[in-house]
Amino acid sequence: MREIVLDTETTGFEPEQGDRIVEIGAVELYNHMPTGKTYHQYVNPQRGMPQEAFEVHGLGEEFLRDKPVFGEIARGFLDFVGDAKLVIHNAAFDMKFLNAELGWLNLPKLPWDQAIDTLAIARAKFPGSPASLDALCRRFNIDNSARTLHGALLDSEILAEVYLELIGGRQPDFSLNVVHERSERVGQSNQEAWRPKPRPRPLGPRITREEAAAHAAFVEAMGDAAIWKKIG
Repeated sequence: MREIVLDTETTGFEPEQGDRIVEIGAVELYNHMPTGKTYHQYVNPQRGMPQEAFEVHGLGEEFLRDKPVFGEIARGFLDFVGDAKLVIHNAAFDMKFLNAELGWLNLPKLPWDQAIDTLAIARAKFPGSPASLDALCRRFNIDNSARTLHGALLDSEILAEVYLELIGGRQPDFSLNVVHERSERVGQSNQEAWRPKPRPRPLGPRITREEAAAHAAFVEAMGDAAIWKKIG
């Protein structure tokens, strides 16, 4: 099963109001394991960069001026994605921008059912808890210290770890630094023999203090007959 963990950076929030994609980053997974293949491209938006957007990702007009426009990279992007599932945090945002850019070029749009929204998964799994990428990194003890600004490829690498935790736990050898080292080897498959290894540190609790306190209050309200009071 091939999946592409994907993120974009943009000039704003609404493509129909003139906002454009300025960066795409993606990491390939096969059967929930990183293959070493990544996709990364800066894009010239052919417009100015609002200050609010610059403060998020740090990509300015001068830096992007000599980068290709979306029309020059669209076919290569579609070839990389293929028919793989797209794992995206807040998928509606990125899919809206990708399909707007593809639509302006009269290219095939990405089907909405091709996307897996990790934000929706996190909200369903931990209702009422923060579900931002940073919050999920804290929950799963994932190192995101390199994330001083939003960056599409780095965020994709981090999201890949978060996604695997959300669906049942990281593979033993999957870590951000391993994927990041492979990011330079775009298009190459991982030929290294894989062997399971123990986690470097145990996973932390999967519930917050607030959730634990709410459960304790619920049990207490059931009185002495509560089965939880009779177990261990």
